Amino acid sequence: MDIVAALFIEGLNMRQAPGGATRIDLQGVHFSFAAPHPPPVSLDPHLVVLVRAAADDSGLSALEVVFTKPDGSEVASTKQPVQVEPGKFGRQLVKAELTWDDYGPIEAHCSIDGKPPIVVPLTLLPPT
Repeated sequence: MDIVAALFIEGLNMRQAPGGATRIDLQGVHFSFAAPHPPPVSLDPHLVVLVRAAADDSGLSALEVVFTKPDGSEVASTKQPVQVEPGKFGRQLVKAELTWDDYGPIEAHCSIDGKPPIVVPLTLLPPT
């Protein structure tokens, strides 16, 4: 199984397209946000990880996401099973409570079965 993409989102909808194809409508894709108040700030952003299973894959894998600060220190982590029908695509939602002590990024390191991670930053900006 492989990760196709990983994004922070506000929401998603699944729908059937003509011919039975599935569509995933992603809403509010973002890589930064304005703080609601000065740090510390705690939020539980939604991370969607899109995956694909090859036709000869078992369809079962483990998704691990480790959230880190720029200095490499771990903020949170999660590991969860992923099941995708062989030859198909799927999506996995990941939620973790993250706390920013200062403005700047926290990175989500997303990997399947220990493969090299896809890294997605989420940056806290000063309030507007």
